[in-house]
Amino acid sequence: MADKPFLTDIKTLRKRARQHIEQGAVTEGYKADRKTVIKVLNESLATEIVCVLRYKRHFFMASGIHAESVAAEFLQHANEEQGHADQIAQRIVQLGGAPNFNPEGLLSRSHAEYVEGDTLLDMIKEDLVAERIAIDSYREIIQYLANDDPTTRRMMEGILAMEEEHADDLVSLLGEIGK
Repeated sequence: MADKPFLTDIKTLRKRARQHIEQGAVTEGYKADRKTVIKVLNESLATEIVCVLRYKRHFFMASGIHAESVAAEFLQHANEEQGHADQIAQRIVQLGGAPNFNPEGLLSRSHAEYVEGDTLLDMIKEDLVAERIAIDSYREIIQYLANDDPTTRRMMEGILAMEEEHADDLVSLLGEIGK
């Protein structure tokens, strides 16, 4: 291992940095299939948008004895999902893509479904199902990216951690409401 240099020599780094500067952050060292990553990120963006819409509906439709505390949780989750959508859209642009915010086909691009739920308990369950879908699909995205795109992988790892936290919150609510 001693004969393999740790870092490319400075002259080569400087020369490569001047090539294809219109690609911004995407340098020669980027190893992932950018087209596939952008496609997957647009699917994740759609997933987050669908989750925002579902959580917002649940926030406004929550009723019953537990409605106030559960609605507050729905609103918090909606806001956090919007933050995820913004992060993902920003990364798509950094990779030279265009975030797809077109409402046409939103559900078909999304991994999660949009199920309204009739009762507070139904709403919590549907949100939990959607979180579990996001958890599994984001975990697969992270595995796919591996070391080929560490920036996107780290972003998705952060989003995954928040989705797992949302799932835990919802399981707790199920326990409280289901009694």
